[in-house]
Amino acid sequence: MSQSPTLLVGMDVHKDTIAVAYVAQEPGAEVTYLGTIGTRQCDIETLIRKRPSTAQHLICSYEAGPCGSWLYRSLQNKADDCWVVAPSLSPKKAGDRVKTDRRDAVQLARLARSGDLTPVSVPTVDDEAIRDLPRAREDVLRDVKDATFRLKAFVLRQDIRYAGRATWGPAHLRWLAEVVCPTPAQQRVFQEDVRTVTEHTERLGRLDQERREQVTSWR
Repeated sequence: MSQSPTLLVGMDVHKDTIAVAYVAQEPGAEVTYLGTIGTRQCDIETLIRKRPSTAQHLICSYEAGPCGSWLYRSLQNKADDCWVVAPSLSPKKAGDRVKTDRRDAVQLARLARSGDLTPVSVPTVDDEAIRDLPRAREDVLRDVKDATFRLKAFVLRQDIRYAGRATWGPAHLRWLAEVVCPTPAQQRVFQEDVRTVTEHTERLGRLDQERREQVTSWR
């Protein structure tokens, strides 16, 4: 790495690889592409160890994405600073649509030096854990809707009609338990569809209960 007292490191982060480029803070310094490393802790530690003794300040930056905040916390412990930046707020040249890991890492390093990156707030471990509960709930809610749709489509194909009004209440559940399909195969499909709706609904209830309990101790 460079002998500059401050190095700005751009990182294009993916699931299994991180493309790394760096540049000294001095105006006119050339951006250097270091290459690609893995995403294991030992890979991050090896990268930090390449920091020269003259580099008194190391600032890493990467774009917020689906990989979570583990890299930010790891770099905060090993480097001097780390910025997680908003991709939508980073300057882009008109017509520049060619994207490669190398170009993205180099561009991040260059924008970090020019001060054109916009860091975002990174949640704490506790905050991220609380966020995971509503995310899981949204996933299960979609599962409930999909399973309910499949069950309704099945009974419609068999011309099985519920005469009551409110669905999924006690009366409707009793009716579902008494439905008899024309063939054993169709009966099995019907029972599995009902069981799927029930299981997803129970999962939704458990997540709702956990969210209510967890939020009482959340800051």
